[in-house]
Amino acid sequence: MLVFHGSLYNAPVYQIAVCDDEKETAAQLELYLSDIAAGLSLPCDIAVFYSAEHLRRAVQEGMRYDLIYLDIAFAEDEINGVQAGLFIRKTCNDYAVSIVYISMAERTFRELNDTHPLYFLEKPLTREQVEKTVKIFLKVATQRAAGGEVFTYKKGHTAHTVPVKNIVYFENLARKVIMHLSDGTLDVFYGSLKEAHDEQLKDRDFLFIHASYLVNYEYVTAAECNYLHVRGRSSPLPIAKGRRNEIRKQYFAIADRRRLV
Repeated sequence: MLVFHGSLYNAPVYQIAVCDDEKETAAQLELYLSDIAAGLSLPCDIAVFYSAEHLRRAVQEGMRYDLIYLDIAFAEDEINGVQAGLFIRKTCNDYAVSIVYISMAERTFRELNDTHPLYFLEKPLTREQVEKTVKIFLKVATQRAAGGEVFTYKKGHTAHTVPVKNIVYFENLARKVIMHLSDGTLDVFYGSLKEAHDEQLKDRDFLFIHASYLVNYEYVTAAECNYLHVRGRSSPLPIAKGRRNEIRKQYFAIADRRRLV
């Protein structure tokens, strides 16, 4: 494990994992990351894995990473990078870690959509490519920290908060808002979806698909012209006819920013 601690006062130490069975690629990526981190005064710990299974075990045993560089292809008798990503997202329910996939060439896996990658890198890697992904990660991390990763709402005279990453979608019912959470629980409060969107969630990748539904992009598993399929729901959520073009543009803008493949 390579450790670099920068000089930023009270800055978090980011946990970064590199997972690639090509040891030369892993070593080069680790070198790029340590050099980039030094240049940005970015405190970080870098762990290197040579198999997706070893990374999966580390996560299963409780290790949490902020950023993972994950090769897609591994030996036939091992799990691949997509399977490791699905384990992190679905089994561990970790939608906070940023995943950057690596491959010899652009490849399309439908399952990648369920892992919500931050970016996709093609081998051979260059320092410029890697630095771009680090800067994108930092923008995302900074926005989360600056904006506070919580949604605030009132029940009676009491203020409550919930991590934004745990919100799957909001549903409007008369004057009440039903908040559906990733653990399957609900919370209900009086309020307005429009206010929730405009005041707190507009810049956090929530899709206001209908007067009755406000959906967290992180939990969208598939998108159709008229519907969004959301993790945990047996039936899709409708997109209002007058919002379909706008939602389509927003959806693909988010996907393009994150470089979904």
